[in-house]
Amino acid sequence: MVAMMLVLSACGSQAEPAGTDPVDGGTVTVAIESDPAGQFNPHESGTDIAAETLRAVFDSLVYLTPEGELKPWLATSWEVSEDQLSYTFTLREDVTFHDGEPFDAAAVKANFDHVRDPGTASKLASNLLGGTAYDSTEVIDPQTVRINLNQPYAPLLTNLSSTYLGFISPKVLAGSADQLVAGGPEVTVGTGPYVLEQIVAGQEVSFTKNAAYAWGPEGESQGPSHPDRLVLRVLPEASVRAGALASGDVDIAGHLSPEDALSFAEDDQINLTRSESPGLPWTLFLNNRSGIFTDLQVRQAFQKGINISAAIEAVYAGTYHRAWSFLGANTPEYSDTFQDSWPYDPEAANQLLDDAGWTKRDAEGYRVKDGQRLSASWSLTQDRDRRGNLAEAFQADLREIGFELKLVPTDTGVFLQQLQSGEGYDIAAWSYVRTDGDVLRLHFHSELAPIQNAGWVNDPQLDEWVTAATRTTDRAERTELYRQVQERALEQAYSIPILPSHNIIGSRVSVGGVETDIAGWPQLRTVWTTAVQ
Repeated sequence: MVAMMLVLSACGSQAEPAGTDPVDGGTVTVAIESDPAGQFNPHESGTDIAAETLRAVFDSLVYLTPEGELKPWLATSWEVSEDQLSYTFTLREDVTFHDGEPFDAAAVKANFDHVRDPGTASKLASNLLGGTAYDSTEVIDPQTVRINLNQPYAPLLTNLSSTYLGFISPKVLAGSADQLVAGGPEVTVGTGPYVLEQIVAGQEVSFTKNAAYAWGPEGESQGPSHPDRLVLRVLPEASVRAGALASGDVDIAGHLSPEDALSFAEDDQINLTRSESPGLPWTLFLNNRSGIFTDLQVRQAFQKGINISAAIEAVYAGTYHRAWSFLGANTPEYSDTFQDSWPYDPEAANQLLDDAGWTKRDAEGYRVKDGQRLSASWSLTQDRDRRGNLAEAFQADLREIGFELKLVPTDTGVFLQQLQSGEGYDIAAWSYVRTDGDVLRLHFHSELAPIQNAGWVNDPQLDEWVTAATRTTDRAERTELYRQVQERALEQAYSIPILPSHNIIGSRVSVGGVETDIAGWPQLRTVWTTAVQ
């Protein structure tokens, strides 16, 4: 699997960094789109920005290359039992946490026990560790640790490469675990190439070089990072990130808009890289638990009543393409069988609504039944990459079939409360970067509502298929199971995939080593700057 990392064809020739050899010293400043405040416990948080930010601090047992190959990292080797119920890891002997604590088998056990502790309230890491398939972590000797399962869980090795299963100092876990979410130099303590320096909520997070670092992933640089400092500056607006990059206020900016990327086409001071991430595309989750979308015909009418292709063409002018399924094309278990399988069909949408009894119209042209208007509310938390424009296009499409769509700007805290209760929203939307088809289990298994299963889907057939896919390592078998999952989810219109997850990264020519990981995020471990004073 290749993560489709390519220079934007529309960007013209790009200048090379000043110099070809890495330079030590200086500060690299990166513009990020979301504020990671309150998300500094990798075992608790489930957000992309947490993983992207905390990778600087927390290392993993294994490393997943951009090509999808697993390499040793904090573990030098591993063995999987024939029955796939135990994974035994041999650990490096030279690794220490930022506070001087040794990284050993006891530290691995302490971390995985913390992930599984109900008090951690893990939103993702516990499921990445196997969910109900996980049994225990066992210390064999100081440099050997074994993970025991009660049933096979095929994605485990891949999942162990994630930041969410990175390692926190056992000293912190024992004495300050309740402070991990807020974070801080005394508690955000890992083994990584950077040491947390300061958190300024809503503004920036800064790190300093871990000069003792000597344990990078196999095949990568083993030594310390090159910059003395790394600063992540919170700039939510894409245009502001682009402006900061153009002016030199930041060295690297991610999630640039297509328009901003094109504006840099002839700029000899900026390099651009575009990636399309594996996992779940930007998807609309229809609330199957309460409200209008408990009716299958209404869900299907909504699905057929929005012109996804036209909206994406209008908003992105051919830069992006639409999604047809719930797995991105870079996901190993991707299937192209859904291409063009459910096009825009307003005539069918109208018929479905008629059949569902929504035959009358009010004075504004919206359908009504039993005194109730056909209406759905969409909780919008962030207008990233002009997705708000897509929402407005869908709103106009639905009006044509008498379906009211309310776009409701919603605070993140309120949104999380809505997801937890399953009430107060009809539509939620997000993308989810994952390198394995198991992302479908996270979003469709009934036991994973609330939060991940935002549509509150409760379908025994889907539960059976996504569980079966975790118990086999046969790629063809897993791909077929996930194909069946997607086919049924589309037929039932549980959710609607809209747009693959993209990332356009801009960097100034004074910065080198700008590489992306398999998720399409910049690997800040490798960057350097010639702007050293």
